[in-house]
Amino acid sequence: MKRWLLIAVVVVSSIIGAMIGSLVTIKNLADRPTYNSIDQYQAARVLPVARVDTSFRVPAGLNFQLAAKAVTPAVVHIRTVLGLGSFSMNALDSYMNPHAQSSGSGVIVTDDGYIVTNHHVIEDASSIEVVMNNNQRFYAKVVGKDPSTDLALLKIKAKNLPFVRYGNSDNTVLGEWVLAIGNPFDLTSTVTAGIVSARARNIGILRDKNNLQIESFIQTDAAVNPGNSGGALVNLKGELIGINSAIATATGSYSGYSFAIPVSLVKKIADDLLEFGQVQRGLLGVQIADVTAELADDEKLDVVQGVFIRSVNSGSAAEAAGIETGDVIQAINQHLVAGVSEMQEWVARHRPGQTIEVTYRRAGQSHTVKAVLKKIDGSQELKRLETPKPEGIELEDLTYGELNQLNLDQGIRVKSVEAELWKKSGLSAGFVVTHLDKVPVDSIDDFYRMLQWKRGGVLLEGISQNGQRGTFAIDLP
Repeated sequence: MKRWLLIAVVVVSSIIGAMIGSLVTIKNLADRPTYNSIDQYQAARVLPVARVDTSFRVPAGLNFQLAAKAVTPAVVHIRTVLGLGSFSMNALDSYMNPHAQSSGSGVIVTDDGYIVTNHHVIEDASSIEVVMNNNQRFYAKVVGKDPSTDLALLKIKAKNLPFVRYGNSDNTVLGEWVLAIGNPFDLTSTVTAGIVSARARNIGILRDKNNLQIESFIQTDAAVNPGNSGGALVNLKGELIGINSAIATATGSYSGYSFAIPVSLVKKIADDLLEFGQVQRGLLGVQIADVTAELADDEKLDVVQGVFIRSVNSGSAAEAAGIETGDVIQAINQHLVAGVSEMQEWVARHRPGQTIEVTYRRAGQSHTVKAVLKKIDGSQELKRLETPKPEGIELEDLTYGELNQLNLDQGIRVKSVEAELWKKSGLSAGFVVTHLDKVPVDSIDDFYRMLQWKRGGVLLEGISQNGQRGTFAIDLP
């Protein structure tokens, strides 16, 4: 009897426990929300201690997010088609004989479409396509280019674009955090971080026919690879402090160091190209070398840093200022210069006719003089790059009224065609040219400037007198 009573108590207890457990489970299930996505589930599962957004707690000197967000939309992908061959209207010819292509990066510096990039990115390009961060596409024209600094200025026809504001590369310090933004390996909008490793670095990669190349790079350890060329180097304020141009590598890929043209030089070159179509280079007119301990011993100098004057050119700015062979330049405009590359950068920021202050050492004493810079030919005249007029074709600009009547935004009219070069394409008088290699043509001067950078096959697009759209392929010499 006692055994059955014990069994009954155990069974009843189990049933009551099961009922209580079921009620608790049902209540918990009823309180649990329904998840429609993994994102919602994961968000609800985050521990309370981790729900606080810690980005606002990052020290100002280590917060890369604001700069990356501000600059990325203004760094573009540049795609170029290379080659000097003839242009074919036959799609099969293009398929069987494709043109070589390359790519790089560029930085929008005005909201109406001026873009700074490297000269080597667009060198020998027959067509330049600009791809925005949001995948918008434009065809760009070359405003000007300068191999001696490896810089070029492009223009696309657009408005209200995001752009990167200039910073001050003179204020960069060793150890400062910087971001490199570009399109390495065709991977658009890539951001890498590093620090400034050195300044005024010369790595001997540029060449110029007059030996006027300028290498005064900002060296960083931000990862830069093929395709980054022409992209932005910015500080953590999102200000442009350099244009990424080169890497030190034995493999062709990033090996630890990258080099950028300082924005102090970029600004001057871009302004020259915009105003004159070519760089206005002011020169002291001296042959120079870095002062080293060995050179100081050989020349019996009392300093071991600076720029040694090996010779002074006759009729140069240096000669007129009283600078002589054997002097050691120590400062330009009161800015100390440790070597050739740094001095060249400071001089190159000025145009012919402008005056700089030169501090030099001679026979144990320091002297300061003013030198009026000259061009390589000894003159001080600032001249715009002459745009050659093509022979055998006469053009005329259209008035706004004529453009409105034709329902066009831009274009120029062909008045006459005489040369066989133009005739054999089928181009005739009355045709309105609206695009050259897909780039809008706004005026005759615009057409001539674009044409001067073209070689081989080009494509003219527009409308004929009867309103029909037409395309003509021209083989330039």
